[in-house]
Parts: sequence; structure tokens; C-alpha cells
Amino acid sequence: MTPQESEILEELYFVISFSELKAQLSLGEEELIEILKSLLLNEYVWQMKFAEEVNDFDRREKTDFENISAYHYLATKKGLFAHHNSAS
Repeated sequence: MTPQESEILEELYFVISFSELKAQLSLGEEELIEILKSLLLNEYVWQMKFAEEVNDFDRREKTDFENISAYHYLATKKGLFAHHNSAS
């Protein structure tokens, strides 16, 4: 796991929007997008969208890479294990 991936996962213990994530990190937008794509492909994070009908976040079954900045993100159990094992 790269230091940048680890830094992103550190922020994803709770659901956070792309814009909030970008504001918390010292990464450029394009770099953040590329790293998020990698984390999504490795199933280390979930892409989520707020569902007004249930007043909560729903995990997207199919990842939307075209509009990556429009979503919220959360680390998966697999991602958290990988993050903790890389820190050891």
C-alpha cells in the first residue's frame, strides 16, 4: 500500500464526501481521483450516494468512475485490514 493510499484510508473510517476528502489531504484532484480508482478496484473503499428516500447513504453496486467527485466514500473491512497490516 502506498503512503498516499494509506493517507486516504486514514480519512475514511466514516463516510466523507469527495470534496471533504480533498480538503483534508495535500493531494491534487487528479492524483486523488487516480488513487481512489485504485482503492475502488481493490475493494478497499465503497462509493456511496445519499438516498433521500431512506435518509441515509447507499453503497453503489456498480462503481461510477466518470463522476467520482460526486460521491461519498467509506473504507471497507478489507481496506481497513490492508491499512492496518501495512502500518505494522
